[in-house]
Amino acid sequence: MVPALPHIGYFSVIVLLTMAIPPSFLGDPGNAKHAIIVIGFLGAWRYSWAMLNFTRAIIFRKYAYPRRKAEAFRRYRESGVRTHAYFMVTSYMVDQDTTLMVYRSIFRAAARSDGGATIVSSVVDGADERLIRYVYDTMTIDMSNVTLKMDRIKANGKRDAMARALKKLAEFSPTPYDIMVFVDGDTVVPEDVVAQSAPWFQDPDVGALTTHEAAIIEKDNLFKDWFILRFNQRQVMMCSMGLSKHVLTLTGRMSVFRADLSTHPQFVNGVGHDYLDHWRLGRVTFLTGDDKSTWYWLLKNGYQTLYLPDVVSASVETQPRDTFLDSAKTLMVRWFGNMMRTNGRALRLNPRIMGFFTWWSILDQRVSMFTTLVGPLSVMLTALLVTPAVVPLYIAWVLMTRYLFCLFIARFNGEWFPVTHPPILYFSQVVGAAIKSFVLFRLDKQKWTRQNTGSGGAAVTLFDRIKATESAVHHALTLCWLTLAILFVSII
Repeated sequence: MVPALPHIGYFSVIVLLTMAIPPSFLGDPGNAKHAIIVIGFLGAWRYSWAMLNFTRAIIFRKYAYPRRKAEAFRRYRESGVRTHAYFMVTSYMVDQDTTLMVYRSIFRAAARSDGGATIVSSVVDGADERLIRYVYDTMTIDMSNVTLKMDRIKANGKRDAMARALKKLAEFSPTPYDIMVFVDGDTVVPEDVVAQSAPWFQDPDVGALTTHEAAIIEKDNLFKDWFILRFNQRQVMMCSMGLSKHVLTLTGRMSVFRADLSTHPQFVNGVGHDYLDHWRLGRVTFLTGDDKSTWYWLLKNGYQTLYLPDVVSASVETQPRDTFLDSAKTLMVRWFGNMMRTNGRALRLNPRIMGFFTWWSILDQRVSMFTTLVGPLSVMLTALLVTPAVVPLYIAWVLMTRYLFCLFIARFNGEWFPVTHPPILYFSQVVGAAIKSFVLFRLDKQKWTRQNTGSGGAAVTLFDRIKATESAVHHALTLCWLTLAILFVSII
């Protein structure tokens, strides 16, 4: 149970901020106009969009998902199919304790597969290979139905490792009734992942599914609170998208694919050699974002991607930088870069393939980065040009609305939340929007968190310098036009 005192203090701050607003400010029609602009039309649009997704998530979780699950499991029982489970695991620079925990979970899950299991583990370090074989050989459960294949590779990046592993798995000639579990080397899989996943693939339209996620973080700090909030938000949004049978990402931590699709040559090529032809940046070869590549391939080929809210994988999350701010920025640059490199081409697909709501949600990912910035920019302009009294009003509004959002998110997940969540939510929204706008103009900049593979280093050629300058100019001009538009609408 979360202590009540911090929440009482939180609302006391809101009251104090409200009391700091001069009565003349609220009574002046001119000032009221500026306040309405700040929290008005765009705010109502964003909040209505959020409530729509909350409503869809509740409908999916309480009504649609239980019925769909019952039907899928019934069809699976009646079919008599014995699904063989393939596991593709990539491990790189993961500590020994995590490797032990992760592979024990994978081996336990594989041993529970009624149709047998085959595991291909892609590793770089010989010590990892020896450790994984040791774990396999010392399992205290029956492993006779589980085959382990080790793939020792050079450190050429996760995409290369995945493509090699999928080619090896293709040699086993998986059938449409088999499943392929993609697992990162730092993710603990649920032991019943095969039993929970296999029935859904009785529907030939289903190409893949993903599950709820939890974070394993030792230290109790802002970084942990941030991840807990992110995964709780993710549960809501995934449930909303799950209602349409088209999620917006197939997380690279752990997702399950129809095995014959995941070994299709075009799918494998999309994982290993995905790219984007940009009008200004030229050909951008994807280094990160393999989960977006697999999602896009299935989307454009008309396959459904499902969400299982009651199946949970757990990933070991480590803070990549010394401070929370630097760590959050580093991760968001990678996450949102992957998003922006893929959702532009997804928007060019026919909405009939995925459904209008899914298409609109992809569009919202692009639009929201600018609408989110309207609020803070409006407040800054109003404070500078009209009156600073708008600042405490805006802060109080932010604290109250984000608290209500966190309350909805927490209750949907059957939890309570610490008082740090509302400010973290606002931070994620505003800083995230700023980072999205940054990476939108720099789609060629990519870097893994744990790997040296990247394209974000110093420019060394004249062409690279020109591209970097162009990116900065386009970004600056866009923000200037946005600021001028806000100035014209809300101030002048």
